[in-house]
Amino acid sequence: MKGVILAGGLGTRMMPCTKVTNKHLLPVYNKPMIYYPLMTMVNAGLKDIMIVTGGNYAGDFLRILGNGKEFGLKDISYTYQEGEGGIADALKLSENFAEKEKIFVILGDNLVEDDVSEHVAAFEEQKKGARIFLKEVSDPERFGVAEIKNRKVINIKEKPKKPKSNYAVCGLYMYDSEVFEIIRNLKPSARGELEITDVNNEYIRRGTMNFSIIKGWWTDAGTFESLYRASKLVAERENKIG
Repeated sequence: MKGVILAGGLGTRMMPCTKVTNKHLLPVYNKPMIYYPLMTMVNAGLKDIMIVTGGNYAGDFLRILGNGKEFGLKDISYTYQEGEGGIADALKLSENFAEKEKIFVILGDNLVEDDVSEHVAAFEEQKKGARIFLKEVSDPERFGVAEIKNRKVINIKEKPKKPKSNYAVCGLYMYDSEVFEIIRNLKPSARGELEITDVNNEYIRRGTMNFSIIKGWWTDAGTFESLYRASKLVAERENKIG
């Protein structure tokens, strides 16, 4: 399985900090944000990883990550997204890199406490389809929410006013090679983007969607409030480890 970290966008919600660098290179406690999804993949055993980035500071990733030697990798692949066409639009840029293998995708501003190795192994055993990560939250209306019936996800609704469950869809996804065909057939949403929720709902429609539950904490770091929260969570974990 190959890994794809989506770290593009202009980071407008984090101005003025993002006037001088990419959002995903801002510090979360004592490391750049991008380190955390990268280490999640490395700790799960992935060796072949691509960073999808964009904007004016794409070169900063090379300066900070280099060829991945610091993470035990032989190299890291990079590609560039022009503009902001949505998560699925960014993901489609990794098609040649994926070479028809399964892929593990993480949004570059998502951090998880869990070691996800067992979930990666479960998807390796899954013959086809997709697997998403869910986390039970107290405010599901802020997220994409999974409706679950008979231990199956039957629908995902983005920021529903009346959520059908408390399970938020996290920014970690695993797909087979059909994901790129699905993306090619997507229509832009009302905000003009190719939505990852539409990708996931297509796998649900095909009956090939599975899910894993995150037991530890999960957070994004895409706003100043969530960046502060992420830093506190990481600091607490680091201090506990000693």
